Amino acid sequence: MSVKKGILEQLAEGIVIGDGGYIWELEKRGYVKAGPWTPEASVEHPEAVRQLHREFLRAGADVLQALTFYGSEDKLANRGNSVAQKYTVRDINAASCKIAREVAAEGNALVLGSITQTPSYMASMPKEAVRQQFQKQIDAFDVDFLLCELFINIEELETAIEVCKSTGKPVAANMCIGIDGDADGVSTEECAVRMVKAGADIIGVNCNYDPMQCLETVGVMKKALEEAGLKAYFMCQPSGFYNSDVGMKSIVESPEFPFALEPRTCTRWDIHAYARKAYEMGVRYIGGCCGFEAYHIRAIAEELAPERGYLPPGSEKHEPWAGALKMHTNSWIRDRASRSYWENIKPTSGRQCAHCNTTRNGTTNVC
Repeated sequence: MSVKKGILEQLAEGIVIGDGGYIWELEKRGYVKAGPWTPEASVEHPEAVRQLHREFLRAGADVLQALTFYGSEDKLANRGNSVAQKYTVRDINAASCKIAREVAAEGNALVLGSITQTPSYMASMPKEAVRQQFQKQIDAFDVDFLLCELFINIEELETAIEVCKSTGKPVAANMCIGIDGDADGVSTEECAVRMVKAGADIIGVNCNYDPMQCLETVGVMKKALEEAGLKAYFMCQPSGFYNSDVGMKSIVESPEFPFALEPRTCTRWDIHAYARKAYEMGVRYIGGCCGFEAYHIRAIAEELAPERGYLPPGSEKHEPWAGALKMHTNSWIRDRASRSYWENIKPTSGRQCAHCNTTRNGTTNVC
């Protein structure tokens, strides 16, 4: 096995494929509680977490994200959550890193640990109190690099980057914003500049917005850095759900969030298009967040196989562009074994009274 290169070395050489949405997928499988969305599954059901890591690894992920999202001390006890009464921050975060390390070693993948927005910041606690929440988490990390993700306020993200930089390891930073800026009205352009000036080596966006919306936002960030004379690698880890009808208000603004989003799910072919556009834009860390399953990550790996020079193990039973359908019993299914068919498919929901547009309060606009 070749010597594992660091994340910055890999990005300098080409494409890095991220993984998908752990918290979201584990909730669907019965291991995470919706609402708190906290990561105690690493302690309570380590085999479930291990299995999901393996699925993403087999699908082509070069990086496995330890299940540390929302693993801060204040989040574990927030709004009546009883997790903090059972486990410490170290218990959960150390267990998450251990599992990710074990599985990553099976495929020579990197491991990252993530921190995210805190109840302490939302409660207007002093900066030092917020710093302590981040510090307690990363003190338990055993990772190759760190990711600050899902931040909606650049001010809090700057603090997170500062704490992560103290480790001496590479730091990635993702905001959960659209082209209109952060929750305090700071422009997307200014957010990008401030992320880099705070010390982030890799910047981008993650979650809440669909793939093409996220790429639009990354494009704004990229232009802002160019104009400011700053450099960084770019990453994108979008939601796996379409939400163009609610605009740049994010998927959480849709009435279907969080338990009826399945009709909005991106197809594997949608993700082929996303991966290609991301690559052409110069984004080199390409993955997904909530709603991205293993087959979505495989789609990224398959789309970019010409550039990378290989396919992932998960493609063993998946011929490019539905090629295996040529072996189907029915002729009309065999006719679908082509790239042109799947690139031009317009999926429907299958519901007689389906609506094409929804608003935040649940009212609908019929197509």
